[in-house]
Formats: sequence, C-alpha cells, structure tokens
Amino acid sequence: MVACSVSLRGSLSNSLLHHFPRNITHRSSCKYFHGNVGKFKSARSCSTAIWDALDESPVIQNEGNGKGIDFLYLMEERGIRPNVQTYLWLFEGCLNSGSLFDAKKLHAKIFKSGFDCEHVLGSRLIDIYLTHDEIDNAIKVFDDMPSPSVSLWKEVISRLLSKKLASQVLALFSRLITENVTPNESTFATVLRACSGGKASFQFIEQIHGMIIHHGFGSSPLVCNPLIDLYSKTGHVDRAKLVFERLFLRDSISWVAMISGFSQNGREDEAILLFCQMHKSAVVPTPYVFSSVLSACTKIKSFKLGEQFHGFIVKWGLSSETFVCNALMTLYSRWGNLIAAEQIFSIMHHRDRISYNSLISGLAQCGFSDRALQLFEEMQLDCMKPDSVTVASLLSACASVGAGHKGKQLHSYVIKTGMSSDLIIEGSLLDLYVKCYDIETAHEFFLTTETENVVLWNVMLVAYGQLGNLSESYQIFLQMQIEGLMPNQYTYPSILRTCTSLGALDLGEQIHTQVIKTGFQFNVYVCSVLIDMYAKLGELDTARGILKRLREEDVVSWTAMIAGYTQHDFFTEALKLFQEMEDQGIRSDNIGFSSAISACAGIQALNQGQQIHAQSYVSGYSEDLSIGNALVSLYARCGRVQDAYLAFEKIDAKDNISWNALISGFAQSGHCEEALQVFSQMNQAGVEANLFTFGSAVSATANMANIKQGKQIHAMMIKNGYDSEIEASNVLITLYSKCGSIEDAGREFFEMPEKSVVSWNAMITGYSQHGYGSEAVSLFEDMKRLGLRPNHVTFVGVLSACSHVGLVNEGLSYFNSMSKEHGLVPKPEHYVCVVDLLGRAGLLHHAREFIEEMPIEPDAMIWRTLLSACTVRKNIEIGELAARHLLELEPEDSATYVLLSNIYAVSGKWDYRDRTRQMMKERGVRKEPGRSWIEVKNSIHAFFVGDRLHPLAEQIYDYLDDLNKRAAEIGYVKERYNLLNDVEQGEKDPTAYIHSEKLAITFGLLSLSNTMPVRVIKNLRVCNDCHNWIKFVSKISNRAIVVRDAYRFHHFEGGVCSCKDYW
Repeated sequence: MVACSVSLRGSLSNSLLHHFPRNITHRSSCKYFHGNVGKFKSARSCSTAIWDALDESPVIQNEGNGKGIDFLYLMEERGIRPNVQTYLWLFEGCLNSGSLFDAKKLHAKIFKSGFDCEHVLGSRLIDIYLTHDEIDNAIKVFDDMPSPSVSLWKEVISRLLSKKLASQVLALFSRLITENVTPNESTFATVLRACSGGKASFQFIEQIHGMIIHHGFGSSPLVCNPLIDLYSKTGHVDRAKLVFERLFLRDSISWVAMISGFSQNGREDEAILLFCQMHKSAVVPTPYVFSSVLSACTKIKSFKLGEQFHGFIVKWGLSSETFVCNALMTLYSRWGNLIAAEQIFSIMHHRDRISYNSLISGLAQCGFSDRALQLFEEMQLDCMKPDSVTVASLLSACASVGAGHKGKQLHSYVIKTGMSSDLIIEGSLLDLYVKCYDIETAHEFFLTTETENVVLWNVMLVAYGQLGNLSESYQIFLQMQIEGLMPNQYTYPSILRTCTSLGALDLGEQIHTQVIKTGFQFNVYVCSVLIDMYAKLGELDTARGILKRLREEDVVSWTAMIAGYTQHDFFTEALKLFQEMEDQGIRSDNIGFSSAISACAGIQALNQGQQIHAQSYVSGYSEDLSIGNALVSLYARCGRVQDAYLAFEKIDAKDNISWNALISGFAQSGHCEEALQVFSQMNQAGVEANLFTFGSAVSATANMANIKQGKQIHAMMIKNGYDSEIEASNVLITLYSKCGSIEDAGREFFEMPEKSVVSWNAMITGYSQHGYGSEAVSLFEDMKRLGLRPNHVTFVGVLSACSHVGLVNEGLSYFNSMSKEHGLVPKPEHYVCVVDLLGRAGLLHHAREFIEEMPIEPDAMIWRTLLSACTVRKNIEIGELAARHLLELEPEDSATYVLLSNIYAVSGKWDYRDRTRQMMKERGVRKEPGRSWIEVKNSIHAFFVGDRLHPLAEQIYDYLDDLNKRAAEIGYVKERYNLLNDVEQGEKDPTAYIHSEKLAITFGLLSLSNTMPVRVIKNLRVCNDCHNWIKFVSKISNRAIVVRDAYRFHHFEGGVCSCKDYW
C-alpha cells in the first residue's frame, strides 16, 4: 500500500508538473499558482503532499532565506521529483537573492539527481558563478557539460568578456577551435573584442581573421567592424583598410572604426578624406565620427577645417553631445582660440571630467594658469572630482609660466587628496620644480618618491642637463643603474641631449655603446637623438650611418641629418638628402623644410628655395616661424633686399632669429649698409640682441672697413656682457684685421683667456692679409705646440702668409704636411694658395707643372691666379694658356680679358691687346672700373680713375700736384703708363689716368686730422706706380696710410710699406 501510494504520488506529481507551462518565469510563477489554487485544493483528497507543496509556493519569492532549498526538500519528502524547470525557478531565486551558498547547494542537488548534463541548467549555473566572480567554478561547470552548443560557447565567452576576462575568453576560444566547434558571427565578434588591449599577438589575430574568411564572414559588418577596430588599435591600419574596403555593406560603425583607426595611427589626412567619402555616400554621421575627425584635425593643426566640421555638427544637431563638445574644445584650445572653447564649455548640457580636463589642459598650454586654476575650483563645486590628468594639466600650466608658488599649493592639494603616489602626478610635480629652476626642491622631492619610477630619473637627467651640469647628470644616469633600473628609450635621449648641448662627444660615444649593448640601437626615438648629436658635433658620417641602418621611416631622424648637413655648410648634401627623403614618401616636417631652405640660402639657390617654400605652404606650414626665418635668410643672402623685407614683415611673431636672419643675410650678400640699418631698427624696437646679432653686425662693419661703427658695436658688446665670449673675440679680431688695425686685432687675441681654433685662424689670417708672414707662421707653430689641431681654414691662412712674404719652401712644406701629418685633404683654395706662392716668386713654369699634376680639376680661380702672376712677370706663353682655360670656364668674367690685355700691353704687343679688347666688346663683357673709398666725418667718399665729380675736385687736384712735386724732390719718379701706346698717351689728358687711390689718399690728407691714419679701400690690385707714390707721400706727410686692395693690406709709414715691395 505504501509502495502503491508512493508510485501514485510520483505519477500524479509528474502528471501535474508536466502541465506547467515550460516558459514560465519566476515573476509569473506565483501568479500562476495563486490563479489555479482552487483547482489544486480540490485535488487535496487525492494527494496531501501535492497540496502541501503548492501551499509552500510563495516562499520562492523570499530572497536569501533559504526557503527555496527548503521547498526542494519538502518536495522530496512528499515524493515529488523536481524536474529541470523546478531547478530553473530555484536558480532564478538564487540570482535575485544573490545567495551563492544556496546556488552551490542546488548545484550539488542537480549533480546527485542526474541533471548535471542539462545545458539550460549548466548555462544558468555558469551565470550565477560568473555573477559572483567564481570563474573557476563557472569554467568547471562548462568543462563537465557534454557537447555544449555553439550558442552556449558564445554565451560563456560573452559573459567572460563582460567580466573583462579577456585571457580566459581567448583560452576558451582556443578550446572551441580544438574541439571542432564551428563559431558563429557573434562568437567571432566577441573574441575580437577580447583581443583588444594587447591581449593577443598579431599572429593570433591573423589566424582569427583567416578563420573568419574561411567560415564566410569576411564581409559581415558584425565581425568586420571589431576586426577593423582591432587592426587599427594594434597599429596595422593598412590591414584594417583592406578589411574595410572588402565590406559590401558598411554601417555607421564600420565608417567610425576606419576613420578612428586612421586618426589614431597618424594618418589624419586619410581620416578626413574618408569622412568626406562617407558624407558623399549619404551615410548619416554619428557623434563618434565627428569626435574622430575633429581629433584628426587637431593633430595636424588643420584648425580651419575643424571649424568647418563644427558647422556640420551644428547642422546635424549633434552640438550638445558631450564627447563631441570635448573634441571641439580640444580643437579650439590647441588652436589658441580659447574664447570659442569656453563658449562651447558654457553651453554644454552635461559636462564630464573630460570636459573640464580638455579646457583646463588648453588653458594650461596657452599659459592661462589663473583661469585654469579658477576652472579647477569650479570643477569641484560642480561635484566633479579632479583626477590625475586634471592636476597634471594644472601643474603643467604653473610650470610653463614659472608659477612655482601656485604649483606648491597644488602640491599641498595632491597630498591632502592622497594622489601623491600617482605616477603622472609625481612626474608633473618634478617637472614643475625643474622648469621653475628650483632644482634643490626638485631633488628633495625626487628622493621622497618611489625610486622604481624611471620617468622621475629621466626628469632629473633633463633638469641637470638644462643647468649644463653634465657631471651631475651622468652621476644620476649611473646611480639609477646601480639601483637596478634599466635605462629606457627616454633615458638615453635625456643624457645624450646634454652631451650634445655641451659638446661632450666622448661621453656621447660611450653612451652610444651602452645603447647598443642594451638593444636600443634600432629604437627610432633613441636613433633620432643619436643622429642629432653626431650631426651637430660634426660627426656627419657616423650620423649618416645610423640613419641608413634605421628600420623605420622616421621623419625626425631624416630632418636631424638634413639640419646637421646645413649647420656644417654641406648645403648640397643637405638638399640631396631632402630630395631622397621625399622620394621615399616621407613627408617633411617644419624642421626639414626650414633646414632645406637654409641650405638653399647657403648656395644662393633661390629658385629651389622658393619651390621648397611652396611645398611647405601646401603641407600646412604657412605660418611656421622657423620656415619664415629661413625664407628671410634665403632672400637676404641672395641679395633680394625687397623680397627679404617682405618675408620679414609677414612674420607675425618675430623673434631675434628673424632679425638675425635679415642682418646676417644682408651682411653675407654684401648689403652691409642694409644690415647695419636693420641692426639699428632692432635696437630701436627694443628687441634684445644676442651674440649672433652682434657677430653679424660686426661682420657687416668689417666688410665695409667701417672701424668707427665697429668700435661702437664693440662697446655695446662689452655693455651687454659678451666681451668675454670666445665667439665675440673671434669676430672682433676679424673686424680689426679687415679694417687695417692689426694692432687692435692682436691685442684682442692675446688678451683672450681661452682661444678656439677659430681664434687662431682669425689671427693667422689677419697677419697674412697685412703682410706679416713671419708672425703668421710663428703663430701657427705656437698653435701646433699647444696641441691644437689645425683645420682647412688654418692652412689657407698660413699658405697665404707664406705667399705674401715669399716663403716658398716653407709654404710647400706646410702644403705637403696637410695630408701627411694632419690627415687633411687639400681643397681647391689650398691649391690656389700654392699657385699664388709660386707665381709671386716668379716660378711660373713650376706653377704650371703643379697645376698639371693636381689630383683635382683646376677651377677658374687657379687659372686666374696663374694669369695674374703672368701679367706681373710679362710671361705671354703661360699667360695665354691660363687665359684659354679661363675663357672656357668663365667666358663672361671681365678679369680674364683685362689681365690678358695687360700682358700684351706691358709686352708691347698692341695688336694682340686691341684684339683682346675687341673680343671683350663683341661678347658684351664690361670691365669693372677701378674704385676707391675713404670715410671722412661719418661719410663714405668714392673715387674713380680721373674722377672730377667730387665737390672738392679742384682742391684735391691742386693738393695732388703739390704732393707730386714734393715727392719728386725726394726721389719719386712717375712710371710711364705702360698700358697705352705713345699715340694714346699723347691724345689724352694726363689727369685722366690718375688712379682712384691717389685721389682718395689726397682727399684724406686734406680732410682728416694729422693724428689720424688715412684708411683707403680699393676694389682692384694696387699698381706699381701707386704703391711707390704712396710710400713717398707717407714720408713727406709724416702720416700713416693704410690701403686695402683686392688682395691684402698695405701699411705705409715713413716711406716704407709693410709688404716690403713684395705683393
């Protein structure tokens, strides 16, 4: 009877439960029971157990009290066997109550009752375990399930991803493939999202991509959209582009993913173009699209275009979207249009932390620290908690304007809010103290931080580098390694830049060795700094070698190399490299463009410079200051005065580099008066002149031989504290040398506490120009004894000195020592010096043999030097040889015709002279007229041969007659003018042949004080008669006369010339 009752109870309960709706939920279960309670009460007589069970039904609603489990026990006591639906109800109760303990009890019951293989129960149980972060139990349940369906695999993978358990997702996907389960679209999409954030290797992503194509999902937006996003975020934007292009149906998410990918990977132009394509395709833009395209505009500084996109945003009604507004604020802030940024901020309906950070960061970058701090306070009043980005931006604002006091207040806030251990905050605080030059506080703060943070060590390296303290910087570099921190790709550049700025090449080479040992020799950032160091310090071959070994195309490295070539006057090499960079498809930055234009300025390649400027304009650098300055230099050095002024005026924010470009450019192109006018305007404008400014101005006065103004600028240099600078002394030595005051030049040189090679070169060249050959050679020997390494310029000075005083053997010995002792390959200018040395000594056949044996092709200057010597020595044969070569090389140079004509004239070959002059006339070549200048009472007076245009012409000629008579009384005999035949001399007024230097000297003797030397400049070589005349005049007038001709200085005093009649 009992057995029968039990079986009946079981069959009855099963029959009743069988009629329960299978899709009933926990919420509807109570309603179902209460609605049908009358029916079930009528069955009480059949089974009390059923009624008792039904009477307990409301307890399922109770949360966390375990009555669901009690209900299960009650069913079992009354012989009612729970089914799958029962357990589902009970699991629903566990989920709502949050009772993991009850769920585990149910799990045990399911296992005992044999329902553990039911997929629906397993899925619900996995849900519960994942909800409670019981990952291992969830996976164990899944592992125990026989042949889980694709949907279950997908559901578990999705649940794991929602918990941000990417590594478990990838592991489970690998199992899915191993067990030959065919994934569906959703599964692939979920797995691809799990791969983001560097959780999977590129090879793994490629394998998944292959499976996607294999299973026919290669054109499914559901799968391809996350694939595009993944490829873009891993830097493989070309792969992303390929996936995008193969999509037949692109939704807005596809476009967003691709536009965002381009923007994030430095291909902003393509992002903008793709947006335009999307617009043409009539795809409705989303806020995310505008956010990405605005970001692209900001990165490439296409602010005007970004402003146009702002109009689109308003048109589409998206101007109130928070993240669109944030992107707009960033755009306008970087543009410097903070009014527009603040307007957007003020009308935002909902501001988040990024909104505040965007505006605070913009204000900080523009130096508005007060407004940034005010916004910081508003942010807190708006119940928005500032994060590390907020505080870091504020600290940056304080650092940029040197507001150390405000920065310290922020430091107190950081400590109060517990953010002091944040790595970003630590770095920003240290950067604040460093930029405010509070190195002591910076060091104290550094010692309190976590020393494991390599960023802080790097900042300290930069700090001591800014102070020029290489010793302390290197000690920090060593100490960080002693404490177990390995230098990273930012550490090496920090110390290398210090080596560069201080010229510490040896230490830089040691650090380069360590770079190789630690495996950073192919790091693009490190390599760019190494190239910059070697290029700036003159090791151009080493720098070029590093560039060639680079595995990536890095514009910074290329432009550093181009800048190095330009800096060291290898202008042709710089332009070749610039062209090579363009040929490889590398887009130049502003540094590359400015360096290339500067290289064009160096070789006066005006047309090429203008073409490069046009390229820079198209590339968006129309308002770049460095390019503007380079353009000013180009026009000024090419002698285009008006164009230079125009380019200068177009620069809005002129700095002293802008002024220097104009001054130095004019000085180098011979427009010295313009250079000095600009220098005066610069002083009047209140722009502070630096050492380069003074150097350029002094060079201009030196080129004009304007010693008075040169001394005034010298006084300004002393006043501004530049008199102790080596570079300042160097230009002053050159000034006094070129102005004929070799004594002042020598005083400046010998009073220098430290001398560079340039200093020695300037003094040796000065002695050479003034005919003090023995002093120049002696100084050269002193230089070698002190261990200084002579360079090419040194040897030009020494060889010229030997030439001017006839030290032939010594000069040839020095020339040979260049390659044998000093490792210097002679340049064309050194060969010119040797030819001049031999020619002046009358060794013309030896000079010709020397030219014929030269390892380089002789240029026009070499042949002109030989022709000039032949004119003095009346050697027609060799002179004609030199002239033939010159007429081939430079057929329009008047000097060739004049020198050849003079050879014929002094040799009495008048027909040949006339033919030469006729050939010159037929070819349209005009002779440069002889001209002399003298400064009297701040005015420059110019004279031509036989000049009678001067206001005091009559007085000058009368006094000249008197000087001639007095000179004749003590032995002066006027040489016959041997360039004209007897007939020509008889036909012309003798005064028509009076050379310009005689007129200038006579005017100087009339006008200048007796205590002042007479200083005259002539554009041609002084002739024998004038040279002899000046010697006599210096004696009879008892005056010092200094003449600077096209070749050298002549100091006349007491009837003697410093050249000792050898010139």
